[in-house]
Amino acid sequence: MNSLMVQGTTSDAGKSTLVAALCRWLQRQGVAVAPFKPQNMALNSAVTADGGEIGRAQAVQAQACGLAPHTDMNPVLLKPNSDTGAQVIIHGRAISSMEAAAYHGYKKVAMQAVLQSHQRLSATYQVVMVEGAGSPAEINLRAGDIANMGFAEAVDCPVILIADIDRGGVFAHLVGTLELLSESEQARVQGFVINRFRGALSLLQPGLDWLEQRTGKPVLGVLPYLSDLHLEAEDAIDTRQTPKAERVLRVVVPVLPRISNHTDFDPLRLHPQVDLQFVAPGQPIPPADLVILPGSKSVRADLAFLRANGWEETLQRHLRYGGKLLGICGGLQMLGRNLHDPLGLEGAAGSSPGFGLMEFDTVLAAEKQLRNVQGRLCLEDAPVSGYEIHAGVTSGPALDSAAVRLSDGRSDGAQSVDGQILGTYLHGLFEAPAACSALLRWAGLRDVQPVDYHALRERDLERLADLVEEHLDCLRLRELCGLSG
Repeated sequence: MNSLMVQGTTSDAGKSTLVAALCRWLQRQGVAVAPFKPQNMALNSAVTADGGEIGRAQAVQAQACGLAPHTDMNPVLLKPNSDTGAQVIIHGRAISSMEAAAYHGYKKVAMQAVLQSHQRLSATYQVVMVEGAGSPAEINLRAGDIANMGFAEAVDCPVILIADIDRGGVFAHLVGTLELLSESEQARVQGFVINRFRGALSLLQPGLDWLEQRTGKPVLGVLPYLSDLHLEAEDAIDTRQTPKAERVLRVVVPVLPRISNHTDFDPLRLHPQVDLQFVAPGQPIPPADLVILPGSKSVRADLAFLRANGWEETLQRHLRYGGKLLGICGGLQMLGRNLHDPLGLEGAAGSSPGFGLMEFDTVLAAEKQLRNVQGRLCLEDAPVSGYEIHAGVTSGPALDSAAVRLSDGRSDGAQSVDGQILGTYLHGLFEAPAACSALLRWAGLRDVQPVDYHALRERDLERLADLVEEHLDCLRLRELCGLSG
């Protein structure tokens, strides 16, 4: 078997980060390695080289491997559109929306897609580095499991269990998780990794010794806490920021109930001249130079949420005082006159009035548009690259003044006559240094310091690989990957 699976005792235990670290560690040794996550539930997604859609974390892991993202790396993606339902994406394509009970019955079909993708990757690469989802000890989800031990048992691959010591109770997490597994699943666990440790390792050693004696399984290593590690989050919003200069551009983003692809804002969090504030429900809305309406998985519902929380009046006041407004994807659709969902793709069929700030309308269509694109911004003719993930088809006179001219001959988005408002379907538009700088100057920042976001991500991937070499049992890890020596 050339697959090794990382499972976690909890969500956010560090599975995505460890898989990325192991991928880059193996890639540096010349090993042909690919990431794989059987089932992912996330609203942060990426467009693949083969024109599909996968979880954003798997796209970062692909970069760690030196590969372009592919739909086989995440064959099942669930994008929640309510508290009880989600859009189901198989091999990169949305097939339908299902309630949780209906999807539970669909898992046998989804498992076949998982096994097909894994088989293709296993036949192509020396090692397939697999990431689990949530925790394997969620006993209510054990029947028909395709995300954790159900998959590991089906393909007969070894498992590493990772736990986050910074949360507290790390030994209870590890021992308790192991106890809730079946005998065959327990035997599959080949060791533990403890994540985010602060302090002297000598003080932790008695606990490590007890854990090995109690379970009969080795601790493969202890990874230190890194406060300045920034990799794109799988789902949770990362609010950490780099230290800021004295004079900064104030940027505000509302946290929508179904906010999607909020990784768009990572380059702003990491920019030394940008103070990025996510405003959660119930929080006061601070003054800003730039307000950004983000993407949404349920645009009409999130539009109603913004109205109910006073954002319509806030945006009108913000514009009256000369502030800038940017809408991305769903945020773009909200800027228009009307939003129509005749097929009920994101909820009950119907229409909603937009904020009416730009002369266009949007109709949600059954066929989702998925593209990686390049082009030039209307601002400073700056080169930009990004990706489109949307079901909306937008039309109207405002689009005659485009925000982006794409290299495929199309135009994208719109800019207002007074220059205060921009709207675009492009996710990732802050990642290109020239485009990011142009947008920040448009928003009012002078003497912009260019930041290369891709270089920052590469730096952190290399740091993660260094941590693997320094803190984990590399010889044992190579053995578990089916590699010699």
